Amino acid sequence: MSIVVTGATGHLGRLIVTSLLERGVPAAEIVALGRDTGRLADLAGRGVTVRQADYDDPDSLRAALAGAEKLMFVSGSEVGRRVAQHRNVVAAAGEAGVGLIVYTSIAKADTSSLILATEHRATEQEIVASGLPYVFLRNSWYLENYLPQLPAYLEHGVVGAAGDGRISAATRADFAEAAAAVLTGDGHTNQVYELGGDSFTLAELAAEVARQSGREVGYTDLPVAAYVEVLVGAGLPQGYAEVLADGDRGAADGELHVASDDLTKLIGRAPATLAEAIRAAR
Repeated sequence: MSIVVTGATGHLGRLIVTSLLERGVPAAEIVALGRDTGRLADLAGRGVTVRQADYDDPDSLRAALAGAEKLMFVSGSEVGRRVAQHRNVVAAAGEAGVGLIVYTSIAKADTSSLILATEHRATEQEIVASGLPYVFLRNSWYLENYLPQLPAYLEHGVVGAAGDGRISAATRADFAEAAAAVLTGDGHTNQVYELGGDSFTLAELAAEVARQSGREVGYTDLPVAAYVEVLVGAGLPQGYAEVLADGDRGAADGELHVASDDLTKLIGRAPATLAEAIRAAR
């Protein structure tokens, strides 16, 4: 068996490789892909096969996926370019005749109105149309989206545009463990999993930061346009700020709340909570 993991130089891809190793998959049966293979030297040192691949380079993808039995397709990070990039990956997977393609999508990809969902929905459709056996891992938000902001929260409070919408975030490590469970288990073919942890509002996020720090931390809810202005004022590019604010808009509409317990079932335990993640980050 060979499992090819794309995006292994990124946070999630690397964690998936690590989870596979921890589950007892022999290193020689894992292939880690990335644009810069120098960043995968530590995995190569553990016996993992390392190959160069670029979502924009179909030839590199065909070479990298040769002999793949299962493909862990970690979605690209270049918003606005991913439909064409992902199409290249799916085409290479089809040529390689992979037996299963596992794709990291977004919560409620088939119905979500989020800007970020558009490319994921198109990719899911591309995979289905390819005829390849698949699994869609529809990940909700990462808790790591918030943890680096703890110093800012302590200084300025939590600012957003999510209203009282609930966000079913989980750690990258838990999402990675779910992916590894699918790649090493049976009975997942052509399944769609909606994945998320215990939900919270941004007001509850602020309250938890306050509780653990012993300092006063509140939540300021803004209209979406005003939140974009705040993010741009903080130095973010306009387009990126609009995507982030749209995420909060979607959260307010319930699009980041995952009611299923798919994540718990896949990893065999309760996922890390917001309180645990903040405690570890602090």
